[in-house]
Amino acid sequence: MIGTIIVIVLFIVFGIFLSVGKGAFLIAGYNTMPKEEKEKYDTVALCKFMGKMMFVLSFSMVFWVLSDLLEKVWLFVLGIVLFITTVIFILFYTNTGNRFRKK
Repeated sequence: MIGTIIVIVLFIVFGIFLSVGKGAFLIAGYNTMPKEEKEKYDTVALCKFMGKMMFVLSFSMVFWVLSDLLEKVWLFVLGIVLFITTVIFILFYTNTGNRFRKK
């Protein structure tokens, strides 16, 4: 449970950092692109989106901690479902529609 709380705090810190438009180097895939490819993306918009998603992921992990504290398995299941659904949403949203490409 302490490990989960540490991860939640780290996700919130990363979320704050990304929400101000900084920290693109933290985004997997983006940080490995060549410089020419990175210039095609709106880095600030991508960072802000990922910051919001870090908050959602940390919120879903709060259910894991509550599950341990209240000894309710359904809270853990709810947290896992929310976490996995968010990850799937992130993958689809960021990889379709060229939403973060510069115009």
